[in-house]
Amino acid sequence: MSRPDTFFSLGVGVLSGNILVVAEKPSVGRDLARVLGCKQKKEGFIAGEKYIVTWAIGHLVSLSEPEDYDPSYKKWSLKTLPIIPAEMKLKEVKGVKKQFKVVKMLMNSTEISSIICATDAGREGELIFRYIYRLSECEKPFYRLWVSSMLDAALMEGFRHLKPGSDFDHLFESARCRSEADWLVGINATRAYTVRQGGLLSVGRVQTPTLAILVKRQEEIDNFVPRDYWEIRADYGDFQGLWYNPESRESRIYQQEKAKEIAARVTGQKGYITNIKKENKKELPPQLYDLNELQRDANKKFGFSAQKTLATAQDLYEKYKVITYPRTDSRYLTADMVGGLSNLIKKVAVNNEKLSKYVDYLLGLSKLPITKRLVDDKKVTDHHAIIPTGKKAKLPPEAQKIFDLVVFRLLAVFYPEYKYQLTTVTVEVKDEQFLSRGKVIQQEGWKEIYREAFESERNKGAEDLNMEEKEQLLPPLSRGDEVQVKDTEIKQKQTRPPAQYTESALLGAMENAGRFVEDEELKEHLKERGLGTPATRAGIIERLIKVGYLERQGKKLVPTQKGINLIQVVPPELKSPEMTGEWEQELYQISRGQLEPEKFMENIKKYTRYLVDEAARAEINPLLRRKNMPASGGESKNNGEILAPCPACKEGKVIANSKGYECSRRGEGCVFFIGATILGKKLPLRQVKQLLQNGKTELLEGFTSKKGKKFNARLILSEDGQLKFQFT
Repeated sequence: MSRPDTFFSLGVGVLSGNILVVAEKPSVGRDLARVLGCKQKKEGFIAGEKYIVTWAIGHLVSLSEPEDYDPSYKKWSLKTLPIIPAEMKLKEVKGVKKQFKVVKMLMNSTEISSIICATDAGREGELIFRYIYRLSECEKPFYRLWVSSMLDAALMEGFRHLKPGSDFDHLFESARCRSEADWLVGINATRAYTVRQGGLLSVGRVQTPTLAILVKRQEEIDNFVPRDYWEIRADYGDFQGLWYNPESRESRIYQQEKAKEIAARVTGQKGYITNIKKENKKELPPQLYDLNELQRDANKKFGFSAQKTLATAQDLYEKYKVITYPRTDSRYLTADMVGGLSNLIKKVAVNNEKLSKYVDYLLGLSKLPITKRLVDDKKVTDHHAIIPTGKKAKLPPEAQKIFDLVVFRLLAVFYPEYKYQLTTVTVEVKDEQFLSRGKVIQQEGWKEIYREAFESERNKGAEDLNMEEKEQLLPPLSRGDEVQVKDTEIKQKQTRPPAQYTESALLGAMENAGRFVEDEELKEHLKERGLGTPATRAGIIERLIKVGYLERQGKKLVPTQKGINLIQVVPPELKSPEMTGEWEQELYQISRGQLEPEKFMENIKKYTRYLVDEAARAEINPLLRRKNMPASGGESKNNGEILAPCPACKEGKVIANSKGYECSRRGEGCVFFIGATILGKKLPLRQVKQLLQNGKTELLEGFTSKKGKKFNARLILSEDGQLKFQFT
């Protein structure tokens, strides 16, 4: 490994003197310090001969609260709405003031000549650094580290190719506008509907239209009237056929007497094959994973929630360093990565013996098949698709499952197409048509990897004809052949309502929210942006569950009556994906320098005023009213009380509600939540406050393990807000 001073002198001549590197979290800071040769551990930073590495703890700086502008805003009232500050102010996050002072001191130190922003390479990471930089009133030049892998070699390469901080000004403006817009809409809409309806309600620009999608599906299910129908199967001895109507292309008969009459008329009768149609079909290999698709597959295969998959993938990236940056919305690689793919595939084989034959096949090709479905620079924005890094690590079982998905997908994209021949046979008996289908696999291709790994083959049936028949092995047949209906079977069935959303299906709906929008331009844009981002969708789902708008029923996500009632009182604009589509479209334009931020924010302010007016006029739903509603954000002893800054995102506030204690920013992606009861022990408010203020509780008695055993422990909070037990 080259010495840090050496590779900097080769690549970044503009940097001189002591250089400050700002990471997003302590764990990443320690990795950067190791790469840069910094070994002197200090309070809040690690120093070396030339570089000093410090870190945020997520958000050290947040937008100010309403009461910071005017104490009268502490009391929630329609009279004080809308709250639209002339200029949005920043403030230190209370729980991490000590670390902010460290970073501010270093930024403004005369011994520091320049700064490197090394927060996560994305919109939110840019916001974290810029807010710290602004509140510190720092004016020193800074540069940007932009990497997609936490391997030492990748970090060193990133440091060799630092970019001026100004190159990311448009990205910051997009992040700032997103932050301020969410503040304006969230604060004002939540307060307005809470006060008007008399119960604490959480309203947000992404969570509310997401909830509306689920509520609409629930309404379709509730209003669905099942209808009986009948199907007729004809048995020819060596194969079977299903009656169908060639005009409607359906196999359903809605009159039982008609089904009986047809069955009686054809049983024992001769028929003739009137048509044999053979089609060669193929399925292309899947594309590489973005976060959304990885979450969907993990939910379908393992039942993992989107949040669990995100947290696991983040560990694989930061802690184990075996995959690239997971919070990506791209499924493509860039052209400059092609040269390293063969070597990466070799490393994958070393890490997993069961992959050897697949890897041998790929490495035996004259060259890897590279197509536009795999490599396209134009479709890579902040980060490329998720792929392995080639590093070997011993992983816990659940992390191994997610890692295996990524590895198998990398191999599958280079495999041949899945090919099969579909044979459709039409038999005519007494003027009635019967259809038979058979499928012969010609080339298993990429599906071989999944069949042998962990994915069972799905039989598709005759979907175009609304049939539920599975493919069968057909005997040799020719047009004009005579067959005899030896027997018939009538099956009574019933039409089914639309299925409840699973988490996988909801993620798909959020990603492809364009189908819920009529405007063609927005529909096209929502194909790429959707509701929320891959990094925030998991938090949105968890937020809807925690505030009581959704509940999990097995694998299904079902809206509660409270969620249904909320959707009934909010205006159409707030529950339509169209608004979020417009926002994401304009935020994207801002990030590319194609739209002025001021224009976007002016429209947001107009929209905020509209929401407050609509809330004031909204019909009161008595089912949304809650007894003992807090008069303000912090005046109630129980529900609604603000307890402390959020230890996870460092920007929101922990608020008490009927189910426990959660972050006020859960609608914006934070997932912090502590249940009112943990392993059978109810947590008094006093102990929760102690936990939030000190990072741990006193020794608590009365927990019950999953095996029914009692135990005592302290509750502690990790630096990223995760709740853990301490047994000593």
